Amino acid sequence: MDQWEYKTLKYATGGFLGGKVNEHAFEELLNSYGIEGWELVSCFDTNSVQGQSREIIAVLKRRAYLG
Repeated sequence: MDQWEYKTLKYATGGFLGGKVNEHAFEELLNSYGIEGWELVSCFDTNSVQGQSREIIAVLKRRAYLG
């Protein structure tokens, strides 16, 4: 039976009122974890005032190595 380990990332948005995502930096962050064997399972945002995204939450998983 496969066993998994999970990691949760919080990625803050920018801009004067928030909600701006640096897509290139976010993609680089996900790719760096992908190189380490992490797979993106889920991604969602948290809201602040007037529906602006405050941060992006990414949930990653990879096979747990028992040793």
